[in-house]
Amino acid sequence: MTLNAKGESNQILVDKEVHSTNLLLDIDEKPELFQGLLLSFQHVFAMFGATILVPLILGMPVSVALFASGCGTLIYQVATKFKVPVYLGSSFAYITAMALAMKQMHGDISAAQTGILFVGLIYVVVATVIKFVGNSWVDKILPPIIIGPMIIVIGLGLANSAVTNAGFVAKGDWRKMLVAVVTFLIAAFINTKGKGFIKIIPFLFAIIGGYILSIILGLVDLSPVEKAAWFELPKFYLPFKTGLFHSYKLYFGP
Repeated sequence: MTLNAKGESNQILVDKEVHSTNLLLDIDEKPELFQGLLLSFQHVFAMFGATILVPLILGMPVSVALFASGCGTLIYQVATKFKVPVYLGSSFAYITAMALAMKQMHGDISAAQTGILFVGLIYVVVATVIKFVGNSWVDKILPPIIIGPMIIVIGLGLANSAVTNAGFVAKGDWRKMLVAVVTFLIAAFINTKGKGFIKIIPFLFAIIGGYILSIILGLVDLSPVEKAAWFELPKFYLPFKTGLFHSYKLYFGP
């Protein structure tokens, strides 16, 4: 232990620095029951945004995406000994590539599924190498200066879907535009002006506010929910069917 000019130990200075940040929840601190429920609901809604939206955009079964993400999450939790509260959902990074594969196959998703399967196998191989060798070589191959533009490219590739779904297109529905803007403003306002615990659940308030406004404007249709079965097996599709994919055209870009 070392002392500074004022006779304070380094550990005391670290403690002061940590407490000066006014953390709502410390690293090892558990939230209260009600706070935990609100955070859990927010996490579920955030997960649904990606896990369900991706198969909807690609025209693939949502049930399969939920089943696969659930299995992946359970495997991940077991592998990390339940130390990381993470849910593995659908990835937006593969939307453009999968859409291209489906287009070449005239709507058949088998080729896209085959590609995703091999991506997963490559991921397992790379993860195994990292486990035994370390990740320093990955940092050299993919430094932040490369990762940043990659994320930007993915975001730009999805911008069209975001704008279209929000109704900001020719002859778009003004109600959808209004819901999109109000939802965004609610999240931004709570995130910047909220106090205490409210500040860390802006997404939950935005979802609730946007949904209530959608009901008022008549955008919510519950008939599919009424017709849906209480219990239903996922509609699995087998991959490895690439009959028409030999005629694909080379494509470079997001």
